[in-house]
Amino acid sequence: MQNASIRFALAQINTTVGDITGNSRKIEQKIAQATEAGADVVVFPELTITGYPPEDLLLNTHFLADNLKAVQNIATKSQDILTILGFVDYENNLRYNALAALKSGRLAAIYRKIVLPNYGVFDERRYFESGKKLVCLDADGVRLGVTICEDIWTEGHFPEELVFQADADVVINISASPFHVGKRTIRRELIREHASRSRAPLVYANLVGGQDELVFDGHSTILDHHGELVRYGRQFEEDLFYVDLSLEKIRNERRADMGYQQRRASWQNHTPVDVISIPAFENKASRPEVVEPVQTELSLSGATYQALVLGTRDYIQKNGFQKAVLGLSGGIDSALCATIAVDALGSENVIGIAMPSAYSSDHSVNDAEALAHNLNIEYQLLPIKNLVETYQETLAPVFKDLPEGIAEENIQARIRGNLVMALSNKFNYLALTTGNKSEVSVGYCTLYGDMAGGFAIIKDVPKVQVYELAEYRNSLSDKPVIPLNTIEKPPSAELKPDQLDQDSLPPYDVLDQILQAYVEQDLDEARIAELGFPAEQVHEIIRLVDRSEYKRRQSAPGVKITARSFGKDRRMPITNRYHLKQK
Repeated sequence: MQNASIRFALAQINTTVGDITGNSRKIEQKIAQATEAGADVVVFPELTITGYPPEDLLLNTHFLADNLKAVQNIATKSQDILTILGFVDYENNLRYNALAALKSGRLAAIYRKIVLPNYGVFDERRYFESGKKLVCLDADGVRLGVTICEDIWTEGHFPEELVFQADADVVINISASPFHVGKRTIRRELIREHASRSRAPLVYANLVGGQDELVFDGHSTILDHHGELVRYGRQFEEDLFYVDLSLEKIRNERRADMGYQQRRASWQNHTPVDVISIPAFENKASRPEVVEPVQTELSLSGATYQALVLGTRDYIQKNGFQKAVLGLSGGIDSALCATIAVDALGSENVIGIAMPSAYSSDHSVNDAEALAHNLNIEYQLLPIKNLVETYQETLAPVFKDLPEGIAEENIQARIRGNLVMALSNKFNYLALTTGNKSEVSVGYCTLYGDMAGGFAIIKDVPKVQVYELAEYRNSLSDKPVIPLNTIEKPPSAELKPDQLDQDSLPPYDVLDQILQAYVEQDLDEARIAELGFPAEQVHEIIRLVDRSEYKRRQSAPGVKITARSFGKDRRMPITNRYHLKQK
């Protein structure tokens, strides 16, 4: 088969952490489909058996044993097709993030991930040992180098090691690379560089789906030996697609490429490579024609919006809920959250509640009702004026004649949180919170009030981007789904007369820039001021961010869409007297 083309199938599937049986069922279905399509190789994402990341499930020996058993069971399904998938290898009480090569009904080879990421959302050194050798699979002269995710993200040159040391014709990478804005471009450039330097096609299979705060965007990719894009999979959807690669063409061009020959001759080996023989591919005189639909890549706003939809859908459904409930204030944040929830779950599974107080404007109630009508969701009006008065009467002897302030404002927010949670408890709805990253950063939110709920859809979306996403979603419909008045009016919490967000905060276009510099780029106070922001303003924003850590620690999980989100990405101590001004 050395002179024939190889048909690769990339199976980006939406796994669920811990659902070994369900994940195995999906794998077997894709193996059957790829076999029917005449594929020689089917490639699945990283840790396909267990889902990613399995976190402390990896400390459970029964879980590890079930995962190993699943690999053996799936091996029996891969008779005529080489199946590449991710699992946890467990030997001598050591765990490895591993790749299994299944062929002719057996486990033919194992590769253990060498580079273990331990930054941002990744904690792999907590759980796994590092592999020591690269692996190249040899199927009667057809050589496939295999790697796992971070192996190609470091300064090492593992694709080149596999090609120059072991004559790999193609390099495969199975991955669980989570989404953030701009990640697609970074990822593709990385793969392109590896493919063009090694003169080997790179087959990149990425996970898709939501897992707690992470969203994996799929978008699996095959680049040819020049680094040119051959085909890519769907974004934020499961997919199975095919590419035929001519090995003879690759080998001929390498032989004629003097630059390649010189790099290979001067290459200094750094990592040993094991070449493992596996059963040969069948000679296939003909294959079924595979017609692939034309894919269109999403814009930045489109990709971000779909990440939020997928993350919301998977969090709710994978945790056993069907419906979601949220408060509708008539403002932009709750409007965007409701719209995302509807796109994720369907209008029949979203319930919106308007809870006006004495300070709520008529237009806010009208905007909330208009949104509910546009989305065709169930809408409840639960005024809280009498409840607020009851609280005030109860607290009057304690508060005595003290002036009203934040405590009274927050009572309104906490009453609303109580009502949302009451419906959540009564009807088994998942409660959604609606705070954005700008508010969460500076603590412009109320514990046990508007922060009360099970999932925070836009907690990692800066306020300016909230408006961009609302405009994007409206552009998809003939008529605006989110009322224009909701987008155009000044934002307000409406917890006291004539209140506007900008009474307490800088304009959001300014605030978001300062927050990005401090939270995502780790710039200190002086360097942020040098960017052109008033020093006093920068100092105050940093003070608010630092003192609000205790609130964020108690907040609901939400979809990560920026390069550095709160939580797993940015882990600051609550009790902390060090400030970046001192740097």
